[in-house]
Amino acid sequence: MSVKITSENFKKEVLESSVPVIVDFWAAWCRPCQMLGPIIEDIEKDMEGKVKVGKINVDEEGYLGNQFRVSSIPTVMLFKDGKAVSQVVGLLRKEDLIKRLGL
Repeated sequence: MSVKITSENFKKEVLESSVPVIVDFWAAWCRPCQMLGPIIEDIEKDMEGKVKVGKINVDEEGYLGNQFRVSSIPTVMLFKDGKAVSQVVGLLRKEDLIKRLGL
């Protein structure tokens, strides 16, 4: 199950993670974000143990959204070894999202 990422746990859950972390920047009112949710859950199931999945609600965690220059949602970022290595903006099919993130 995905982890709710906040300013308080971002360092521990994302930057210090021993596995790559997929971070989904979203908002409850965003229809494409809602459509992306099940796709992210599928990726999480398929890659269990290989990646961690976290979700950041940009309405609750505006600081994190600003820190990573998220100007459109949904935005999905992949972090490896504490660094953002890829970013995808918008709703994509599962296969395309995996490919664009470099997983």
